[in-house]
Amino acid sequence: MRVLVSDNLSPVGVKVLEEAGLVVDVNTGLEPAELKKIIGAYDGLVIRSATKVTADLLEAADKLKVIGRAGIGLDNVDIPAASERGIVVMNAPDGNAVTTAEHAISMMLALSRNIPQATASMKAGKWEKKKFMGREVTGKTLGIIGIGRIGSIAASRAQGLRMKTIAYDPHMPVEMAEKIGIELVSLEDLAKRSDYITVHVPKTKETANLISHEFFANMKNDAMFIDCARGGVCDEKALFHALTDQVIGGAALDVFATEPTSHENCPLLNLDNFICTPHLGASTSEAQEGVALIIAEQVSDYLLRGSVTNAVNVPSVSSEVLAQVGPFITLGEMLGSMHMQISKGGIKEINVEFSGELADMNTSPVTVAFLRGLFTPILKDAVNYVNAPVIARDRGIRVVESKTDQAGDFTNALSVKVTTSEGENTLVGTVFGKKEPRLVRLNSFRLEAQPTGPMLLVFNKDVPGVIGALGTVLGESGVNISRMTVGREEESNQNIILLSTDQLISKELLTTVQSLKHISAAQGLDLNGF
Repeated sequence: MRVLVSDNLSPVGVKVLEEAGLVVDVNTGLEPAELKKIIGAYDGLVIRSATKVTADLLEAADKLKVIGRAGIGLDNVDIPAASERGIVVMNAPDGNAVTTAEHAISMMLALSRNIPQATASMKAGKWEKKKFMGREVTGKTLGIIGIGRIGSIAASRAQGLRMKTIAYDPHMPVEMAEKIGIELVSLEDLAKRSDYITVHVPKTKETANLISHEFFANMKNDAMFIDCARGGVCDEKALFHALTDQVIGGAALDVFATEPTSHENCPLLNLDNFICTPHLGASTSEAQEGVALIIAEQVSDYLLRGSVTNAVNVPSVSSEVLAQVGPFITLGEMLGSMHMQISKGGIKEINVEFSGELADMNTSPVTVAFLRGLFTPILKDAVNYVNAPVIARDRGIRVVESKTDQAGDFTNALSVKVTTSEGENTLVGTVFGKKEPRLVRLNSFRLEAQPTGPMLLVFNKDVPGVIGALGTVLGESGVNISRMTVGREEESNQNIILLSTDQLISKELLTTVQSLKHISAAQGLDLNGF
């Protein structure tokens, strides 16, 4: 079997592939047309961030069985297109955690002691000792936005420097944060209390431009901001004004909304109180050797033995089990994603119930799929079918499974109740025919909806005119409705309306919808990829 390495990969990884008995071609820097011309000859493809694995490229990949990303991010891979062609997509989600956290701490120290500016000054022939007065970090407060794997490591390093650590993470239970010595606070309180702030969240619909003008306005005048996570989480225009207007003391970025970036599209580069690096968070020899070794072992194990590890689009199950519960694996992941998007507060417990004929099957892959779907909206590519249960355990989430041969109105049913610090929600789903997932209950509302694509969830009073007004507002905004399902709660005279739309609902449009008469709440859902 042949494997193509199309991006720069540590020789350690190439050696592992070759020693496994695979034929390895290292061919980097290919133009898309060149890559498409040769991809048909390969069974495996190993990439980093440069290669763009598009649907067009995959059409020419007749033999391709696996794509391995030496790292975490998979923005450059069309995962649905790969799934349609039966191509397994793998990554190495934990390989860069330590080095990225250490880079954030390094940026904090460099900011504190003006190291880049002083270096540039000396190289220019100057000796400006008084100009670059620094500050100590001991005793200061580090605010961490997102305390997943990387954020937790950053916290431990800061605690080693005798810093106080606080964090904003709406999905982390308070008890788990306290175990690692972190105080959970609101985003506003974090901005007001921190001397340094570091970001460790992926870019999602919820985190895009999370760090805004308002956020910087709440920071201390001498506080410093660091982002080594993902470009686009910080509004760079807002950061520019915060620095030029001396709203905050300084900032350091390793990631940018547009990469590569330059003086033309990033005026931050012209500021003296701003330091930066060209996305070096994962760029250490140890990290690159680590992810190369991990992905090489995973790719060779799959091609030679059929063993699936850290796959983001297929669970590690036999073909027999997949044939039995495959559609419910998809349903479980859909319900997980939906649960996370409608839940508020840190998740404490998950109760998964399998009913009907499903109770007699091997349902553990369905639970894993639910957990992957649950964490994907907040962790994106850092969660897969292998580490999802570990993430649940590390966050102190109790997962309870039960089975019953009574499925009510359906041959099979999957019911999941998620309990958080602020309440609970229950979703029930089933599969129509052989592979058509359906949502049939949301809390006390019964309905029949296909949970896929962009959606709009509306809670309203059951009176005439609501659906018409809603359709008018969406139509005037150019949003097409492809499907609509209405569920009713008889006792309270309340409805829910679940709409499938051709695009994600903007924040501005959502505000307009929420202002309509007789509508009590509305929420956009993103179930793309299903």
